[in-house]
Amino acid sequence: MPAEYALSDRPRAEQLAVLRTQLAAAQAARGPALAFGIEAIDSRLADHGLDGAGLHEIAAASSTLNDDAAATLFAAGVAARFAARPGFTVLWALTRFDLYAPGLEQVGLGPDTILYAQGRKDADVLAIAEDGLRDGSLACVIAEVKAAGQTATRRLQLAASDGKTPMLLYRRHRARDRCPLDQTSAAMTRWRIGCVASERLPYAGVGRERWSVELVRQRNGPPFSLEVEACDDTGRLALPAAVRDRTAAPARALHQAA
Repeated sequence: MPAEYALSDRPRAEQLAVLRTQLAAAQAARGPALAFGIEAIDSRLADHGLDGAGLHEIAAASSTLNDDAAATLFAAGVAARFAARPGFTVLWALTRFDLYAPGLEQVGLGPDTILYAQGRKDADVLAIAEDGLRDGSLACVIAEVKAAGQTATRRLQLAASDGKTPMLLYRRHRARDRCPLDQTSAAMTRWRIGCVASERLPYAGVGRERWSVELVRQRNGPPFSLEVEACDDTGRLALPAAVRDRTAAPARALHQAA
C-alpha cells in the first residue's frame, strides 16, 4: 500500500508523529547549498546558501503589486540559478496564471526553462508540487498558494529531501493586515521581499531596482534583513555600492553606539 494511503487511514496525531520522524531523518541528509554570492547574506545563513533539498518560503512585504512583483522575481531569480545547468527545468505550479514572461526572462528564467502547471485550488497546487519534487529530475519547484498548513509544509520538506530538489513556496495573496509568514511552517528558510527606492542616476531615468530582503526565520540561525539590488539577467542579487564599499565601523565605535 502506498505511504500516502497508509497515512490517510491513521488518526491525525499519529500522522503528524510519523511525519515528524520522517522529517527529522530527512534533515540529516541535506542537499548542496546554493550560495547567493554575497558575503553579507551567505555568512548569515546556517548552510551558507539555500539548501538544494529543502523547502524555502517567500512572501511579499505588503499587499501592493510592486512588492508582489519583487517577491515573484526573487523566487524566479533563485530558481534560475538552480536551473543554470543545461537541460534543467523549473516546475511552476499555481491556480491563476498571471506571470509576466518577459519579466521572468530578465532575471534568467526563460520560457524554455519553465514547465507550468495549473490547479483549481491550493490543494491541487501542493499535490502537483509534491509530485514534481519526488520525481527528482527538476532543477527546482515553485508553488504559489494562499495558504499551506503545517502538515502540508512537512510533506513538501520530505518530498524535497527525497527528490533532492529545492522547493520554493510563494505564499501569495497577502491580506492587508496579516503577513502569510505568520502561519506555522516546516520551511528551512522564510523570506519577506519588498521594494525600496531605486538607485539615483546622474541623468534622467530609473536606476536598477532595489529590494528589502528579510530572512524572517531560518533553521539553526538568526533572522536578518538587508537592502540589495534586484536580480540581474542571471538571477543574481548585488549589494548597492554604498553598502558594498562601506568601511566596517571600529569595535569601539560600535560599543559606544550600543
